[in-house]
Amino acid sequence: MIGYYVHHHGNGHLHRARSIAAHCPLSVTGLSSLPAPDGWPGPWVRLPRDDDGDPGAFGDVTAGGRLHWAPVLHAGLRGRMARIAEWIAATSPTLLVSDVSVEVALLARLLGTPTAVVAMRGERTDPPHRAAYDLAELLLAPWPSTLPEPGWPQHWQAKTVHTGAFSRFDGRDPAPAHELADGTHLRRVLLLMGSGGRDISTTEVAAARAASPGWRWTTLGGPDGRWSADPWPALCTADVVVTHAGQNALAECAAARRPAVVVPQDRPFGEQAATGRALTRGRLAVVTARWPRAHDWAALLEQAHALGGNRWSQWAPGDGAARAARALADAASAPASMYTGKAQ
Repeated sequence: MIGYYVHHHGNGHLHRARSIAAHCPLSVTGLSSLPAPDGWPGPWVRLPRDDDGDPGAFGDVTAGGRLHWAPVLHAGLRGRMARIAEWIAATSPTLLVSDVSVEVALLARLLGTPTAVVAMRGERTDPPHRAAYDLAELLLAPWPSTLPEPGWPQHWQAKTVHTGAFSRFDGRDPAPAHELADGTHLRRVLLLMGSGGRDISTTEVAAARAASPGWRWTTLGGPDGRWSADPWPALCTADVVVTHAGQNALAECAAARRPAVVVPQDRPFGEQAATGRALTRGRLAVVTARWPRAHDWAALLEQAHALGGNRWSQWAPGDGAARAARALADAASAPASMYTGKAQ
C-alpha cells in the first residue's frame, strides 16, 4: 500500500498523481483537500484545508523558519495531520509520497513510514526543504537527467530518479496542423494559463495580440480565458504555445511537441525561473525572463516557430509516469533493512 499526498494548489500535482497511480502495480491511496478525480484507481482520503480563516490569526506559519506552513492553533491543520496519522496507523503503508508538503513528509517519517518526495526545481536548500529531501528514501525528479538541477548535494543526487516530464497526455498522437480551405496555414497562438496564479494582465495580452497581426490568439485557463477539461486539441492545433514554466503546463506542451515561448512566473524558491534556465540550456523553447514588450512578440513567435517542437522529446520521453510508478513500487517493496539513513 502506497499513500500519495496531493497538494491542493493548482492542478499540476493532481494530474501528476493520477498519471503515476494509473501505472503503479501497488494500491495507491490519495490524500488531499481536493476531491477524488475521476478514474482514481484506489481509495481517497479527503483532508480538511489548512489555509482557510483569518490569515492574521495564523501566527508564525514557519515555526521560526523550520517549516513552510504550520499556522498556529489552526483546526484545519490539526485535523488534516490527525487524519493522515489515523490513516497511517490503520493501514500501515509501506511508502508515503509527498507531492508536495514538507510537513506531511516529516509527519509520515515520524510515524515510521518511509517517504518519497517529488522534487522541485529552484533554491531548495532552506532548512525545511533540506529536512524533507534529506529524510526521503527517494526523490522523484520530473525532468531529464541531462538537464539536472545545479547545486544539489551528492546524497540527494544518489537517491534521485529522473523520470523526465510526464502528463496525462502521454501516449496520444499530436493532431495534424490545421489548414484553411484554400490550403494556407492558419497560424495560431495558444496562451496556456494555469489555475495556480498568474502574473500577466489582460491589457498585456491584448497588446501582444495587437502587435502580432499574423497570428490568431486563443487563451485557455486563467480568470479571463475559457476553461477546457481537455486542452489537447487546442495544444495540437497551435503553431506556437505561450505558457508559464510550471511543470504540468510544460509537460503537456512537450507531449504535443509544440513550439513554445515560455515566460517563467514569480514563484516561491525561484522554481519557474530555474526551469526556464534548464529549457534554455537544452534549447527546448524560447524563454523570456518577463512578459515581453508588445513590439517584441512578432519576432518571438517567429523564433519559436523556427525552433520547432521536436526537441521536447528530450524533456518528456513519454514514459515518465511509468518510470515514476516503478520507482515508487520498488521503494515500497524494499525491506526495512534497506533504509540505511542516507541523509548527511
